[in-house]
Amino acid sequence: MRTLRARLTPYALIFPGGLWLAIFFVVPTLVMLSLSLQSGNVVDGFAFTFNWHSYVDGVTTYHDQIVRSLLYGLTATVVQIVIGFPVAYWIAFKGGARKSVYLFLVLLPFLVSFVLRTISWQFLLSDNGILFGPLKDIGLLPQDFRVLATPYAVIGGLSYNFLPFMILPMYVALERIDPRLLEAAQDLYASRAQTFLRVVLPLSLPGVFAGVLMTFVPATSDYVNSSVLGGTNTTMIGNVIQNQFLVNQDYPVASALSFTLMALLLIGIFVYARALGTEDVLEVAAR
Repeated sequence: MRTLRARLTPYALIFPGGLWLAIFFVVPTLVMLSLSLQSGNVVDGFAFTFNWHSYVDGVTTYHDQIVRSLLYGLTATVVQIVIGFPVAYWIAFKGGARKSVYLFLVLLPFLVSFVLRTISWQFLLSDNGILFGPLKDIGLLPQDFRVLATPYAVIGGLSYNFLPFMILPMYVALERIDPRLLEAAQDLYASRAQTFLRVVLPLSLPGVFAGVLMTFVPATSDYVNSSVLGGTNTTMIGNVIQNQFLVNQDYPVASALSFTLMALLLIGIFVYARALGTEDVLEVAAR
């Protein structure tokens, strides 16, 4: 009896999480897959006809938005690495007894909703707002200068909103580095640059890898930042999918675009993992 209970315990522990994923992820995904292969309309109804043309029509019509979303997501991810790594490094090695306070400050924006944080950027970046208005009044900026409705505003919003997801995993990886390794590198006459490139950076790769996964995927599929901070020339694929679902009610095309985006993101993650060397990253993380 004890042996049977010991065998069933792991399955019992994983059952609630597995049931949650099955109900709220697997089932909706299968429903959406079925919708992508249907044809019809809201008035007459939809029928499952193995209609693959939704995929072809979606990619053909909205390929610009797909490419734009991938570029915006990639650029925002790079910006977050550039900004987030020094922050995570400083907290891990210089934070001292106040690390918890600094981490709380990193997470503090999450106490405000995602939409409100994005709208606040709209106020800051408006043409005559509190940031650019005074600069235009004193002549430091031309009157026709603007940031809203440009790629810079959308990428800036994406970088800001998802930055904590990049900082936290990098901090965890950096915080695990034994300071004696840095001292050993210095004892071997390694410069600060050599210590960083040969000790700190390789040992922080698991955090960078996790941070990229946690930011690139949601940034690429986001539609809020483009809607609030962007314009007609900065439409992302998330905006298209939203309109197809809620406005045009073209569920097959919307579902097909969703699966196309999912496939592209999975391919990108696989290529990234292969280029970075997943086995090496996991080996470093296990140390």
